[in-house]
Amino acid sequence: MARNNLQISILGSTGSVGCSTLAVIDENPQYSVFALTAHKNARLLFEQCQKYTPVFAVIGVDAAAEFEVLVKESGLATKLLVGKSALVEVASSPDVDIVMAAIVGAAGLESTLAAASNGKRLLLANKESLVMTGDLLKQAATQSGAEILPIDSEHNAIFQCLPITGSSLQATDYNGIEKVVLTASGGPFLNTPLEQLASVTPEQACLHPKWSMGRKISVDSATMMNKGLEFIEACYLFDLEPSQVDVLIHPQSIVHSMVHYADGSVIAELANPDMRVPIAYGLAWPERIRSGAAVLDLAAQEPLQFSKPDLQRFPCLRLGMEAAAKRGSAPAVLNAANEVAVEAFLSGEIGFTEISLIIEAVRSKIPCEATPSLAIIQDLDRQARTLSKELILKEFCRGAGA
Repeated sequence: MARNNLQISILGSTGSVGCSTLAVIDENPQYSVFALTAHKNARLLFEQCQKYTPVFAVIGVDAAAEFEVLVKESGLATKLLVGKSALVEVASSPDVDIVMAAIVGAAGLESTLAAASNGKRLLLANKESLVMTGDLLKQAATQSGAEILPIDSEHNAIFQCLPITGSSLQATDYNGIEKVVLTASGGPFLNTPLEQLASVTPEQACLHPKWSMGRKISVDSATMMNKGLEFIEACYLFDLEPSQVDVLIHPQSIVHSMVHYADGSVIAELANPDMRVPIAYGLAWPERIRSGAAVLDLAAQEPLQFSKPDLQRFPCLRLGMEAAAKRGSAPAVLNAANEVAVEAFLSGEIGFTEISLIIEAVRSKIPCEATPSLAIIQDLDRQARTLSKELILKEFCRGAGA
């Protein structure tokens, strides 16, 4: 990968990870933008295209007309593509070297799999794709020669602490590794009295104390479902049993994760809470490039604290851990139910503490089974979403039965 003019497609360029990726590219002219994609933020996507002049821009059907008007008025040469099939196209193009998979949720599944199936360096910021497809995504990468490099700060930290012996995760020597530890900030409600959680608002849930993220991911952090999904992701990424993955609350978000070795050594990765750090590592690995992030000054930091998570406060974390132990269809069902429940919370249909109740109810009604194909996974995803919406309407929706 050590050459100039590396072509990158950024899937989800208008989100927080996408914008951070472009900021890292600003620091490193050896990268060229091949494609930028967004779901509905036509204005920001257009502004990004004006600055980075990608070959292609991809946008959702509902926002295509607005983007077309902006392009026509400006004379921009970027070619517009529309819809999910276009995401697959720019993720698998032979002209692309690197794909940043930063689309939130299951919507990024097919394009992420396309990048893995076509031998790309896949910068995986879309944890839901691996949660849903499990070993299928890794198998696709192995068969095509693709590199999967995790961009979630926690998994990227683990990756930095592992004895990588070849071209990617597939060539890791796991001898001597006892366990990995994912750190978690605890979100905005770490110390909120339990009886007050039922009344928290979407605005409060989205006020993360350390990270600037989109609304869905912010709610996942507040419930700690993000850590539940990351727990599952760690098992798949690093070929670990659930008993080899631990979680610690670390409110300062300076230690991003750590690896325990058999000799008693613990290797950790530390950095300021800035997504440009893992993005830069993924872009340049095994080399290092400037990220633009501020240098960590430990002497200026407050004392670093660590504690065990309270699973009564964070039932979504428990559900994620249980899904990791079951494997099969359990992670995909968990993810689908969570996406629907979070959307319902953000729209005011349900309360904050009902998110976990909906997920648990859906999980109890859909049996865990093997997931040998993408078609089966997608069918289970649809079933879980339909059931989640039905439960919200009939049993949880505020004002139901009125």
